[in-house]
Formats: sequence, structure tokens, C-alpha cells
Amino acid sequence: MRRQWWVVIGVLALALWFFISIEPVLMPFFVSMVLAYLGDPLADRLEARGLSRRLSVSLVFLLLTLIIVVGLLLVVPVLGRQLGQLVEALPAVLNWVQETVVPRVQSLTGLDLSTDIDQLRQAVVDNWKETGTFAATLLSQVSRSGLALLGWIGNLALIPVVTFYLLLDWDIIVAKVRDWLPRRWEATVIRLAGECDEVLSAFLRGQLIVMLCLGIIYAIGLTLLGVRFGLLIGLLSGLASIVPYLGVIVGISVAGLVAFFQGGDWLMLLGVAAVFGLGQVVESVLLQPKLLGDKIGLHPVAVIFAVLAGGNLFGFTGVLLALPAAAVIMVLLRELNDRYKHSPLYDETLSPHHDEESP
Repeated sequence: MRRQWWVVIGVLALALWFFISIEPVLMPFFVSMVLAYLGDPLADRLEARGLSRRLSVSLVFLLLTLIIVVGLLLVVPVLGRQLGQLVEALPAVLNWVQETVVPRVQSLTGLDLSTDIDQLRQAVVDNWKETGTFAATLLSQVSRSGLALLGWIGNLALIPVVTFYLLLDWDIIVAKVRDWLPRRWEATVIRLAGECDEVLSAFLRGQLIVMLCLGIIYAIGLTLLGVRFGLLIGLLSGLASIVPYLGVIVGISVAGLVAFFQGGDWLMLLGVAAVFGLGQVVESVLLQPKLLGDKIGLHPVAVIFAVLAGGNLFGFTGVLLALPAAAVIMVLLRELNDRYKHSPLYDETLSPHHDEESP
């Protein structure tokens, strides 16, 4: 029995080493796997209504493609303009920081920050024209690393192809994996897989919808208030809300500074606070209970650690993989904790105390 466990541990270690070794090519397959996982329930529903699997997958694939393309066409041009405006505004912002903020900080703390800020301001002023031109940056990257760019484009082109075939054969793949399981482990593995599926569904479908809704609320609210870079700040705040309270803290801080620097009055600052307050109310009253409940249960510190560890191990792919993997690990740790609580080792640790208390 002990030998079998060592074999399992060895196989898992070998698999981890293999995935780390091929990390540069994992990104398109991981993204495709996530998209197929998200689309499979809808394909199953269409199939249950009498459509063939191939037709159901084709409809789901077209729907996913339409959502992504429309989103990119609507958001990317506006984001590009706002990023350009942000880069152009950086020298003026740094001048304001140097002339207004730094003297106040020096008077309160005695720290001399003028040299560092002046160097940063000068670097931005010297290079903002180059950094503000996206086309120039893209062309310079093409000239310097054409093969890397071609590889990146090839990875993007792989995503729809791999997604379609994974979605087409998803149920077959799941059935084959289940058939490979040792018979005595099958019931336990299927139960744990169901719990992991519940957690992953809550995260991938629920958390992503929560982030998207918050980003839309923040972006629309800030734009209606007239805050510059409102769309950019709102969407980034929605993305940052993957860590509880991080999105609202970062968003309200940045939007408040922009509104203040923009020359807005107190009403605009109160409006910024109201926008993020509305987002928090909608999240806590409507989005979280309906979409997530208490299914994930990851502590904010665990979320931060998972993202940093995933990025350190697998780069950008690891960042994408971090929270789903952490959710699955949480389910497995909960199972180990339950088994430990019902094991002789746990009872033995309590037995001396019980013996001392017994008459």
C-alpha cells in the first residue's frame, strides 16, 4: 500500500516537472481548456434538446467568439485612446506631485524626495512621446523579436482550434479519465471531482461575472461623472476585485486622485465615492449571494499568495492558473482535514487529556 502511494507521488512530481518544462507552450491549451469548460454545460443543454453534439458545439463556439469579438471591438479602441491620454498627462501629473505633494510630505516627515521625483519626471518627459505611440512600440518589437511575435500570434491562432475540439470531445475525455481510475478509488475521486467542479464553476463563472459587472459599473459611473480615464480605471478596478476589497481600494484611490487633479470639486469626489459604494452594495447584496455564495471561501491572503506563487512558477500562465488551482487544493485540503479528524492519530493526541479528566 505504501509503495503504491510512493508511485502516485512520483507520477505527480514527474507531471509537475513536465508542465514546468513546457510552460512556454501551455498558455493556448490552458485558455482553450477554460473556454471549453465554460461552454460545455451550454452545449450539453442544447444537446439535451435534440441537437447533435457537433451542432451544439458549433453554436456555443460561435456565441463565445461573438462575445469576445464584440467586446474587443467596443473596448479596445477606447482603452487605446485613454492609455495614450494617460501617457501624455504623466509629465503634468509628475510636475504637480513635485510642486505640491513633495513639499507637504517633506514638511510632515522630513524626507527629501525631490531628487527621486525629479529623476522620474525627467525620464518620463524625455521618453513620453516614444512610449505614447503604440504603433511605434509594436513596430520596434517586431523588428527586434519577430520570431517571438510570430510565436505569440501562432499561440493565439491555436486557441479557437483547440477550444473547438476540446468542446466537441469534452464528455468523451471525462469518461475516459473516469475509466482509467482505480476501481476502489473511483467513488472518492468522483465525489472530490464533483466538489472541485462546484468550486471551479463558482470561480470561473461566478467570480468572472462579478469582476465584469463591477468593471462595467465603475467604468460607466466614472465616465458619466466626467472623470478622465474612467473606462480604464473602472475596468482595472473590476479586474483587481479578484482579490476582495482590492478593486475598490485601488479604484477609489486612483479615481479620487484623477478627479482631484482634474480640478473637480467636492461633488465630483463624492460622486466617485458613490460609484464605488454602489458597486460594493450591488456586489454584496446581489452578485455574491446569487453567483458565489460561500462556495469558494479563499482567504484574501491565500488569493494573493496563489497569484504570486503561480506567476513565479509558470509566468503569465501561472497567474491564470493560480486561483482555480488554489480552489481545487482547498477542496483536497478540506478532505485531508476530515480524514485526519477521523484518524487514530487525531484521537491519540486527545486521549491523554481525556485520561487526565476522567475519574
